[in-house]
Amino acid sequence: MYKFVLKRLLLTIPVLLGVIFLVFTIMSLTPGDPGTLILGLTADKADIAKLNAEFGYDQPFLFRFANYVKNIVLHFDFGNSYRTRTPVFTEILARFPHTLKLSMAAISISSVLGVSLGILSAVKQYSFIDSFFTVLAMFFAAIPGFWLGLMLMLFFALRLGWLPSYGVDTWRHFIMPAITLSMGGAAGLLRLTRSTMLETIRQDYIRTARSKGASERTVIWKHALKNALLPVITSLGMIFGASLGGAIIIETVFGMPGLGTHIVTAIRQKDVPVVLASTLLLASFFCLIMLIVDILYAFIDPRIKSKFMK
Repeated sequence: MYKFVLKRLLLTIPVLLGVIFLVFTIMSLTPGDPGTLILGLTADKADIAKLNAEFGYDQPFLFRFANYVKNIVLHFDFGNSYRTRTPVFTEILARFPHTLKLSMAAISISSVLGVSLGILSAVKQYSFIDSFFTVLAMFFAAIPGFWLGLMLMLFFALRLGWLPSYGVDTWRHFIMPAITLSMGGAAGLLRLTRSTMLETIRQDYIRTARSKGASERTVIWKHALKNALLPVITSLGMIFGASLGGAIIIETVFGMPGLGTHIVTAIRQKDVPVVLASTLLLASFFCLIMLIVDILYAFIDPRIKSKFMK
């Protein structure tokens, strides 16, 4: 197990380097420069050139990239924000907890709704319940998240006045954003859980358990669900990782001061250190989540656990 974890952690290094290179390249290819965006188009060109030189933006692309990676590896220095001149992680760590809370709330709602309704839909195959939940899942998978967020805001915040429409002051501020962010994932989990459960309950060992007199509850929850959960857990990990990045749109709609809105602002002002550090943080969390998913496999399936122990 320890060898497997160490191997996976080492494999994340080239992945993160690739992420840095890709984002660094995209930010370099976008038009404009930080000096112009900060000082404005009407500023003196000499002042703009001086500010770009201060940021090192006048140097060649590969030289800037090599310096950035060197500072991370040798000094764990991710640079300072071009706008505020403060270390980037000072700003990021003040905003990331809001994004993490939103993603955790969303994945909790997605897992509870998606898995439970998917199991119910599989058990009641071809019934009205099955058809209703299948159509419902297709509906929520098709609608855009920003539209759903605006509709929730219009109904629950403006018309009824039950929930606040912006901010992160209390837990009530996270209800509508979490529901909006979770519906797409819940729809996907419902369909995936239904299909894997239907495939599992048709296996020979399920028929054997029923022939031995096991109750339907025991067959579903003890025998079928455990084997059907493997692809569902993979999907849960990917949805959670994607929700960290996908929260950008939801945070913008609901005016939440999270990491997503911070990245959008940094991209507009070409604040390269903030964009790079934020993306690297999200990519690191995604790699960590997928590692946890692989470890969970070992606790669910003894066959996978035996491979880990080799």
